[in-house]
Amino acid sequence: QVQLVESGGGLVQAGGSLRLACAASGRTFSVYAMGWFRQAPGKEREFVAAINWSGSSKFYTDSAKGRFTISRDNAKNMVYLQMNNLKPEDTAVYYCSINRGPAYNDYADKVGYVYWGQGTQVTVSS
Repeated sequence: QVQLVESGGGLVQAGGSLRLACAASGRTFSVYAMGWFRQAPGKEREFVAAINWSGSSKFYTDSAKGRFTISRDNAKNMVYLQMNNLKPEDTAVYYCSINRGPAYNDYADKVGYVYWGQGTQVTVSS
């Protein structure tokens, strides 16, 4: 059974940093792209960042570029999201997910992902 567990969320002031972590188990993690999404109250879940299986390619939504960095450690079955210069509009529940496979290469589309963690709350105060 595939399990994803996010951690690292919390309350931080604007301009601060957080590092989210996602621990994966139950699947050959290293062959799949991974993504981070977020969902704010009353809004749809939206793409934040993705990383291909090897870590050689990374993708970001425009609002995350220059502030967030996605990385992975296949030996540990972990994926990370370093978030710097956080803004109040970054407040949301953050989720990690596993991409379905090579045919789903639009990494910004949540349809291409399967298995989701329970999420971790990030709250940025102004």
